[in-house]
Amino acid sequence: MRDKGVFQIVNWHDLGFMSYKPAWSLQKAIQKKIIDEKLKARTNPELPRINDVLLFVEHPHVFTLGKSGSMLHLLVKDEELKNANAEFVKIDRGGDITYHGPGQIVGYPIFDLDRHFTDIHKYLRFLEEVIIRVCADYGFEAERVDKLTGVWINGHKICAMGIKCSRWVTLHGFAMNVNTQLNYFNKIVPCGIADRGVTSLEELLGYRVDEQEVKSKIIKHFSDVFSVRLEKADSLPIDWQATAGISD
Repeated sequence: MRDKGVFQIVNWHDLGFMSYKPAWSLQKAIQKKIIDEKLKARTNPELPRINDVLLFVEHPHVFTLGKSGSMLHLLVKDEELKNANAEFVKIDRGGDITYHGPGQIVGYPIFDLDRHFTDIHKYLRFLEEVIIRVCADYGFEAERVDKLTGVWINGHKICAMGIKCSRWVTLHGFAMNVNTQLNYFNKIVPCGIADRGVTSLEELLGYRVDEQEVKSKIIKHFSDVFSVRLEKADSLPIDWQATAGISD
């Protein structure tokens, strides 16, 4: 049990605007490092280990399909994707199809749940709670929907979630619609749910929202909900950049 007043440190990085595949490669590089160090520490507990990581990123237009999703939920053909300047990527998270794009805050927590709690359902509920509290800061009573993952306001999804976990180290995360171009969701059946719509803070408030302000609120509530201390990292380690094929 964690001593009172002692918190796990999480390093957060803001990647800015980055294409989906390099960000995915970066996640996998970090996850691999956390797993490798964890396995080595089992035989030598004195070995140093990196902290958990939270990545913020904004993607160009992209539709991602989870491993349990249906291609039938992508409602446009290749030519229409091209005309919409959008990419389509099959990925390894749970869940169905979703959209990422400008004006959306995407968060990728790469957490070793052995440091927190080994319960995937609890982890997802904690992620939902973070976003519910952020929405409350803007005056909205967001909620969960029974048997569905994510956060909703008046029956419309404002934040989608999907993860993968390997050796209790998480990958992927959440996507909160802040100033998102919601018309792109018309090209899919969002999360495979045909009878519910999507919304954004901009749509609900009637004005463009400061995305940095939203991130700061996510960081605050992440710290409170997960009982961690988030510390901003100034740069990405060179080996992570190389693995992901990016430059900081």
